[in-house]
Amino acid sequence: MPSTDSPAPSRTTPVTLVLRLCLHALLAGLLALVVVRALAGGGPRAGAVVAVVAAMGGVYAAGVLSPAVARSQRAAALWLAALGVCWAVLLVLSPAGLWTAFPLYFLQLHLLPVRWALPAVALTAAAAIAGFLLHGSPVTPGSFIGPVLGAAVAVATVLGYEALYRESERRRELIDELVATRAELAAAERTAGTLAERERLAREIHDTLAQGLSSIQLLLRAAQRALPAGSPAAPHIEQARAAAQDNLAEARRFVRALSPPDLERGSLAKALERLSASASPGSGGSRVDVQFTVSGMPVELPTPYEVALLRTAQSALANTVRHAEAGRAEITLSFMDTSVSLDVVDDGRGFDPASTTSGDGGGFGLPAMRARARSLGGTLSVESAPGQGTALALTLPLPTGAVA
Repeated sequence: MPSTDSPAPSRTTPVTLVLRLCLHALLAGLLALVVVRALAGGGPRAGAVVAVVAAMGGVYAAGVLSPAVARSQRAAALWLAALGVCWAVLLVLSPAGLWTAFPLYFLQLHLLPVRWALPAVALTAAAAIAGFLLHGSPVTPGSFIGPVLGAAVAVATVLGYEALYRESERRRELIDELVATRAELAAAERTAGTLAERERLAREIHDTLAQGLSSIQLLLRAAQRALPAGSPAAPHIEQARAAAQDNLAEARRFVRALSPPDLERGSLAKALERLSASASPGSGGSRVDVQFTVSGMPVELPTPYEVALLRTAQSALANTVRHAEAGRAEITLSFMDTSVSLDVVDDGRGFDPASTTSGDGGGFGLPAMRARARSLGGTLSVESAPGQGTALALTLPLPTGAVA
């Protein structure tokens, strides 16, 4: 059954096809019954009744087969008007013509908007009652109840079906949305898992193999200095030190290869600068003006430090863009004598840090930030209050040997 606000359904289903066939069969059967009754009763009007029934059947068939009726409300209204004229003539010629009022109710509700369909149904019911009285039939309660009850049943059936159809469409759209969301979440989880494993491997290689090879190289260098001049062991120690140096460089290449993609195209400062630019107005519809600055003399940081700083900035800025309703945010990367810190400050609506257990709900909330900071011996502080913006600061101690 199509929508009552449009002349055609948005999609054809087996149920609508069956209902249409039933409607066609109902009208054809009632018209045949009118013809049979007219021929059985004889009389001078029998031929006229047959002619009008044939005309009405022809008009009906033409409308069913016409694509214009299904596409245009104007064409549908003209078709219904032509059917109505034929039916009115039939009603004047034979009292049996009022039987065909019932399928006309469905056609009117089927093709016209509700604001037109209901008056059309009421007018058809009134015409059926008038036709019944026109032929001198006795006035009884059934004379009025029959057409009115038929109209009420038709209205209730069509409107009820429309409500069920709309609910079914909403459920279908919801299911499609849920399926798409589930696929997106699965893809996001796989990506997050891959990145997390890459970071873990980079951290493990840096903290074990790279540090061990660096220590071996230092020990070999010390042993080389302690050897007397011309010692036969000196060339072997030099070869061992060169091998350790080559393997240390290879381990560092592995760490760089496993680092986040944002860090592969340059330094941490460049990655944070690109992050700030991507969240500024004109990039993805964001309305937050993000400024990035570097304070102090930059030093080379181990990959785990760069990953922690970058991930914290991404998570904090994501919260600012999505939830804080901020107009401005500042990201500051500060290099000090013994530590490096990242500050993310916005002028948004703020929140109560004591009542928040997760930031953006995407896996990089406040607990995750604190855990990342603790794993590197650092601290994370959050200062915020409702209506007063948010200031987040991650401070990590500089590793031994970090140089400008």
